[in-house]
Amino acid sequence: MNKQEILNAYNFRHACKEFDERKKIAKEDFDFILETGRLSPSSFGFEPWQFVILQNVDLKEKLKAVAWGAQKQLDTASHFVLILARKKSEMIYSSEYVSKIMIEVQQLSQEVKEGKTSAFENFQKNDFNLLESDRSIFDWACKQTYIALGNMMTSAAEIGIDSCAIEGFNKEAAEDLLEKEGILDKSKFGLSVMTAFGYRNAEPARSKTRQELEAVVKYI
Repeated sequence: MNKQEILNAYNFRHACKEFDERKKIAKEDFDFILETGRLSPSSFGFEPWQFVILQNVDLKEKLKAVAWGAQKQLDTASHFVLILARKKSEMIYSSEYVSKIMIEVQQLSQEVKEGKTSAFENFQKNDFNLLESDRSIFDWACKQTYIALGNMMTSAAEIGIDSCAIEGFNKEAAEDLLEKEGILDKSKFGLSVMTAFGYRNAEPARSKTRQELEAVVKYI
């Protein structure tokens, strides 16, 4: 894929509000989209995310009541993804999850693990002041999930699949619902963002609007 083809994908992508419900994404293509999410970078490589693919029709209907920004997407998208972010209990420097990632995933030696843990502790306590509240560290984790979100939406556009990132929901009510349904453990996870994937039902009413490059870039 050359540079122009990549830019074409960015211009193709738009916030698709309603999908063609007759068209379903092939498993191979959706697995590719998920893989680009899995391979996304995260701070310290601690992957503070979980991707939940919502397929249950009854649960989609219940979610509508608390997700005002997903009304048409929930009904028409081929695939609907809930992106969860890990909370303080999971992402604090001393957590079992962080230790497990360093040992089992990153396969660090004990010496390197101890050094990285110390650096992560300093980062959380002093550099970013993340331990001042539970919300601070959750919001920091959510920032990481948006890297994966962006990569999945872009990779989808590159193979002609539409998407829509959705923040239009009541966070507390949505998390209560997901916990009640056995999908979310609120002591460990929160709902970061929702994302719908599928094929557009109609072309966008207007072309993409963005500021000129000179308005958003500054060289110093």
